[in-house]
Amino acid sequence: MEIYRAHVLCCGGTGCTSSGSAQLIERFEQKIAEAGLEKEVKVIRTGCFGLCEAGPVVIVYPEGTFYSRVRVEDVDEIVSEHLLKGRKVQHLVYTDHASHEQNANKSLNDINFYKHQKRVALRNCGVIDPENIDEYIAFDGYMALEKALTKMTREEVIDEILKSGLRGRGGGGFPTGLKWKFTYNSQADQKYVACNADEGDPGAFMDRSILEGDPHAVIEAMAIAGYAIGASEGYVYVRAEYPIAVKRLEIAINQAHEYGLLGKNIFGTDFSFDLKIRLGAGAFVCGEETALMRSIEGKRGEPTPRPPFPAVKGLFAKPTMLNNVETYANVPQIILKGADWFCEMGTEKSKGTKVFALGGKINNTGLVEVPMGTPLRTIIYDIGGGIPNGKAFKAVQTGGPSGGCLPAELLDTPVDYDNLIAAGSMMGSGGMIVMDEDNCMVDIARFFLDFTVDESCGKCAPCRIGTRRMLEILERIVEGKGEEGDIEKLENLANTIKATALCGLGQTAPNPVLSTLKFFRHEYEAHIKEKKCPAHHCQKLLQYVITDKCRGCTLCSKICPAGAITGSVKEMHHIDTAKCLKCGACIEKCRFGAIVKI
Repeated sequence: MEIYRAHVLCCGGTGCTSSGSAQLIERFEQKIAEAGLEKEVKVIRTGCFGLCEAGPVVIVYPEGTFYSRVRVEDVDEIVSEHLLKGRKVQHLVYTDHASHEQNANKSLNDINFYKHQKRVALRNCGVIDPENIDEYIAFDGYMALEKALTKMTREEVIDEILKSGLRGRGGGGFPTGLKWKFTYNSQADQKYVACNADEGDPGAFMDRSILEGDPHAVIEAMAIAGYAIGASEGYVYVRAEYPIAVKRLEIAINQAHEYGLLGKNIFGTDFSFDLKIRLGAGAFVCGEETALMRSIEGKRGEPTPRPPFPAVKGLFAKPTMLNNVETYANVPQIILKGADWFCEMGTEKSKGTKVFALGGKINNTGLVEVPMGTPLRTIIYDIGGGIPNGKAFKAVQTGGPSGGCLPAELLDTPVDYDNLIAAGSMMGSGGMIVMDEDNCMVDIARFFLDFTVDESCGKCAPCRIGTRRMLEILERIVEGKGEEGDIEKLENLANTIKATALCGLGQTAPNPVLSTLKFFRHEYEAHIKEKKCPAHHCQKLLQYVITDKCRGCTLCSKICPAGAITGSVKEMHHIDTAKCLKCGACIEKCRFGAIVKI
C-alpha cells in the first residue's frame, strides 16, 4: 500500500472539465514528477465538489486548502510553493462571497457554502476517484450489499427502506419502499430493476454529478434492489449528452464484474445480478417512467396509460421497479446505517436530504445537498451567497418545467415535498433557478412553456395542442399584443390540461404559468393593459430615453444601427422612438449611464 504525504484533488466533473481541469491534472502530474515528488504527492481526479461557480477547483490535503478558478499557469506556483515549501498560495485560495474571507486556515465544512449542507447522496462526490473501485470500497463501498445478501432477508431489506421514509427523488415523491414492495409482490418468471438517469429539466445536473462522482453507489443500490424484489437484471437509462457519466458508469460496471460484485453468485450467495446501460437521445418525455421503459425496449418514447403500473407490467411486460439516480444513491447508506439514522434528518413526511442544482441569479451556482425542511432563505443566501450585483431577489423556480415560481414573501418556506406543493410549486427532481428584479415573470412562464411545447411527445391532444395555445397567448403578451381576457384563457387552458393530459409531465406543464399568475398577476396585467414590462425586460414593450446625464459625446449616435439617435457634440442627444430597434447597443456603449429603459 502506497502512502503519500499529500493528495491533490482536482474536480473532474463536467463543469470543471469544460473549464480545463483535465489540462490541470496533466500539468500537476508533470510538475510533480519534475520536482521529484511523485512518490510523495498523488493527484486524484474526483467528481464534482459542488461549488461550480469557483471552478476549476483544486483541494490540497492534508491541509484541506481550497483553491478556486485554478488555471494551468497557476499549477507551477502551487507545486513550487505549497507542495515543495509548504506555503499556501494565498491569491488562489477561495474567498467566501458572504464573509469575503479566505478559507486558508479553515476546513472545507467551515465555508458557508458547505457548512449548512448534509451530504448523503453526494457523500463521495469530490472525495474519491470515481474510476477506482478500491477507493469506493475504502469508504464502506459494497458493505451494504454484503449486509443485505448475507444478513437480511428480502422482506427485511424492503421493510428497512419503508421504515426510512425515503421518497422518490425524481419528482413525484412516491414512497420508495412501497414501490419496492409492490414489485416484490408481483409474481413473474422475470423482473427488472431500472434507473432513470434521463435528467431533462433545464438547469438540472444532480443525477449527472452523482454518476460522474460516485457511480458505484448507484450500482450497489440497484443490486440491493434487485435482491429485494427478486430481479436478476437491471438497466440504467442515461442520456447520451452525459459522456463523462456514461464513461465512468461503464468503467464502474466492468470493475464490479472483475471484483465479483456483479454477475453470478455475488458474495457466494445464490443471488445473481447484472446491469446494462441504455442511452437516451435527450427527449424530456423519456423521463416519464412508461416512456422511459418503451425507449429501453427500442420503441418510440411516449407515455402509456396506467394502470397497469410498471410494478405489475413494465419492461418487456414484466414487473419492473424504477427509481432515479439520487434515490438509489441513498439506499446503501440506509441499509448500512439503518432507517433510524436516515429518519433523524428531514421532516416528519419528508425524510433525509435533497440535492439541488442551484443556478440563475445567484453568487454560488452549484450542487447542494441539504436536510429536508431547510428554508429557501438558507439555501439562497447562506449557501448560495445571495444575489449578484446588489440586485433584489424576486423569485425562485423549483421543480423545473413542472414546478412553479415562489416570490420573496415565501423565502422562509421549508423545502420539502408537502410545503412546496402547498406554496404553489413542487420539489421536482431538484432544479432551483433563482431570479432577480430584472427577470420578467411573464417571460419566465413563456420560457418554460416553450420548452414543454418543444419536448411534448404529441401523443395526447391536451398537451400537444393545449400547451401550444398557451404559448401563443404568452408570446402575444410579451410582444405587447395581449388582450383583455387572455389571463382567463390561460387559466382555463391550464386547468383543462392538468385534468386531462395523459402523463404527469403533461399534467404539470401549466404549473409555471399558474404559479406566476398566482404571485405575479400584476405583471401580466401591466403587459396587457399598460403595454409595459415592469422588469424592463420584454424588448417590444421597452422605450429608450436619454436623460440629462448625457455629455454629448456622440458615441451612442455612431453605434445606433437604425440612425435613431440625433444630437450635436457636447449637447444632449435624443432618440426617435419610431426608428428605435430597441437593440440596447446604445445602453451598452454609454459611459455616463445617460440612457435608460422605461
